[in-house]
Amino acid sequence: MTALAGALYVLMPGPAFLALFSLAAAQGRGAGVRFVSGHLVGDLFWGTLAFAAIIGVNQLGPTLFDLLGIACGLYLCWLGVKALTSKGSTGAPIGAGRPLITGILFGLTNPKAYPVSVAMYTALTASYATSLAWSDAPILMAAAFIGFIAADIILVWAAGLAPVRRVFMRHGTIITRLVGVMFIAFGAKSLWDAGRAMHSRA
Repeated sequence: MTALAGALYVLMPGPAFLALFSLAAAQGRGAGVRFVSGHLVGDLFWGTLAFAAIIGVNQLGPTLFDLLGIACGLYLCWLGVKALTSKGSTGAPIGAGRPLITGILFGLTNPKAYPVSVAMYTALTASYATSLAWSDAPILMAAAFIGFIAADIILVWAAGLAPVRRVFMRHGTIITRLVGVMFIAFGAKSLWDAGRAMHSRA
């Protein structure tokens, strides 16, 4: 169940999902592999914190996530503006220059990662949660890691399919700019949520 939760967590559409499809479809599966390898760092980091909270060892406060929300919102808005102003016949996909670093940044600056991963793991492992101890954490993370890898393989395979790549190659500029608009929307929502949460506690 933990492996399934890890896979579903990765497969849930979001900014990183869109970035991967745009990048892998435009530049091939190699770039997609580098992106998801970087993103895996964030998956492991937030997954570890989620298990710590579920087991009861640690509970993070809201301020950290508000600050992450602001950082992620600004980052996504910057990426979106960059995509909207891209030039060329195909439009450079987000992360084209440094897919690995971009993947790491996406993974670590996602403010929704912690609450979503806690909710996902708790929902699918609820019947076992009360009996979990910190000694179970390594095997849980190993199972989640298997789920992460399985989902990443599925996503990279799908993004690198010839029909998908043809669509992105033919309409690369339009798709890149549409993704840019979506990134700005995601970023604005993160900034709004973080600002509202901080204001409510002021």
